[in-house]
Order: sequence, then structure tokens, then C-alpha cells
Amino acid sequence: MYNKGFGMGGGNMQNLMRQAQKMQEEMMKQQKEAEEKLANTVLTASSGGGMVTVEITGDKKITAVKIKPEAVDPDDVEMLEDMVQACVNEAITKANELEKELKPNILGGM
Repeated sequence: MYNKGFGMGGGNMQNLMRQAQKMQEEMMKQQKEAEEKLANTVLTASSGGGMVTVEITGDKKITAVKIKPEAVDPDDVEMLEDMVQACVNEAITKANELEKELKPNILGGM
């Protein structure tokens, strides 16, 4: 007898398609939740013994840069530049770590 479902049974194919669509919707929901959490999480990094502080969101937007007055030495601008650079790099590293922590969970069961 001829089966209209291309040998797989029409109902089974529809069920597979529905399951795939549900999985995709769930993954998109988890992705959105992770992105919202990243955007709403503020991380702090500092360098030079707290002379320079940077705040960054999990989605890598710098929200604040704070420099203590005693860190500003007109005769040694390069030291301040180095502290700012180190602080920004540390903040980005923290944001990347948070992203890795949150996003792998999206593909957890796959």
C-alpha cells in the first residue's frame, strides 16, 4: 500500500517538524534571556592598586572610567595610559568570561 508520507509516515514528519520548531523557539528564548542578562550585568575591573577603575556591562559596553586624582602625573602620562589600558583589558576579559558562562547553556542538550 502506498504511503503519502514519503516512506516516513506523514504524522511522524509533522511531529519532527513541530519538535524542531519548539527547540528553535526555546533556543531563541534562552539566547534573548542570556543577552538581557549580559546587558544588565555590570562588571568592575581596576588597575594600579585601584587608581583606575572601569565598569563594563556583560555585553561589553563601558559604563564608567574612574581615575583617582593622585594617578594623574603630568610628568608620567604613559603610566596612566598603561593603567587605563590594563584596566580596560581586564574588564573585557571579565565580560568575555561571563558571556562564555551564560551562552554555552543555550546549546546544553544538543
